[in-house]
Amino acid sequence: MAVSSTPCLHHRSLIANNFRSTFLGEKNGFTISTMPVSHTGILRKTIECKESRIGKQPIQVPSNVNITLQGQDLKVKGPLGELSILYPREVKIEREDSGILRVKKALETRRANQMHGLFRTLTDNMVVGVSKGFEKKLQLVGVGYRAMLEGKDLVLNLGFSHPVRMAIPEGLQVKVEENTRITVSGYDKCAIGQFAASIRQWRPPEPYKGKGVKYADEIVRRKEGKAGKKK
Repeated sequence: MAVSSTPCLHHRSLIANNFRSTFLGEKNGFTISTMPVSHTGILRKTIECKESRIGKQPIQVPSNVNITLQGQDLKVKGPLGELSILYPREVKIEREDSGILRVKKALETRRANQMHGLFRTLTDNMVVGVSKGFEKKLQLVGVGYRAMLEGKDLVLNLGFSHPVRMAIPEGLQVKVEENTRITVSGYDKCAIGQFAASIRQWRPPEPYKGKGVKYADEIVRRKEGKAGKKK
């Protein structure tokens, strides 16, 4: 006896119509409630950055150092030399009655926060440089690597086909000991670091045997060489 499939198809169409009516919001046995959605916004709050821990530290000025302050221009003169610096508009320098220097922010901006600690450090380096001085030591590691002084030039033998000759900048002193140890000294810390980096750049230390020019306090991370083929 054959069974008609018409009721099943009719039942399926009713279910489909109910779901379709539900999604379309029609009232067919189901009630759909709608609520208005309010606009959401982002609250922006200005956060004031804290003062730099380095920037707020005072700068002690020795008795043998003369300070000349004219607006944003600072000149420091001591027994070893004279240096000057021009401050940007984001920071300012003040001198107290006791002779202490203080670097302060003139604006409340991100750049002022960045310049605060930087120029305090630069100012302190100037005061220490003209009164006590700085030095940077380097060491030559390698067979046949040697250094010597010829007049106002530093001559390096670093394994090239020709010796490397470097003119010593004005205001710096270079001393060579045992042909492998170099000491660069002076009152300008930036110039000392730049010249020492220029010397090291000719032959940076390699990680396998440690050959090259390195700072005296530099730790060279060594690598293990390739192992030979096992028999």
